[in-house]
Amino acid sequence: MTDTPPAPAKKNAAWVRTAIDYGAPVAFGVAFFATKNFQTATWVLVAASALALILGYVVERRVALLPLFSGVMALIFGTLGLVFHSDVFVKVKVTVVNAALAVFMIGGVVTGRAPLKALMGEAVHLPDAAWRTLTLRYGGYFAFAAAANELVRLTQTTDMWVKFRIGLLPLALLFSLSQVPFMMKHIAKGDEAKTPEPPDAGF
Repeated sequence: MTDTPPAPAKKNAAWVRTAIDYGAPVAFGVAFFATKNFQTATWVLVAASALALILGYVVERRVALLPLFSGVMALIFGTLGLVFHSDVFVKVKVTVVNAALAVFMIGGVVTGRAPLKALMGEAVHLPDAAWRTLTLRYGGYFAFAAAANELVRLTQTTDMWVKFRIGLLPLALLFSLSQVPFMMKHIAKGDEAKTPEPPDAGF
């Protein structure tokens, strides 16, 4: 009797990973609109971010770099917001994380590297030129998200900012899915087309 790979388990793990990645910001948004209290929502954010990191490790025995970076930053900025009783830290965190990722991606290409290849290279095989293009696209998305967050943070109410922040979640997913045709066009023969991890994993 031949054993078959547990494909359904892998699919379930992928869904669990997505739920973990997006759980913290969704919990934050629900808590804010349920209580209209940013501090309470920040407590939920910090707790949910810590739980997401723990569950991510339990499910996959590792935590992917982007969710790890975003989750740790959420813990740091969320804790600062609680200590100083200010919503600025949580709001600015979105700018800092996305700007840092934009510099990491675009700066890597400028210096002759492709950081996205280092993050996804084991799962997807693309020519170096395609990796550079894909990395620049992700860098552009992160730069856009950072600039848009600052614009909304500085000009809109807290209610509107939270709506904008939650709105970034489907936008990140749509951007990620929009890159699949490009990857399928350049992917090595024999490889499976794989949707790249959304660029906004975690809060």
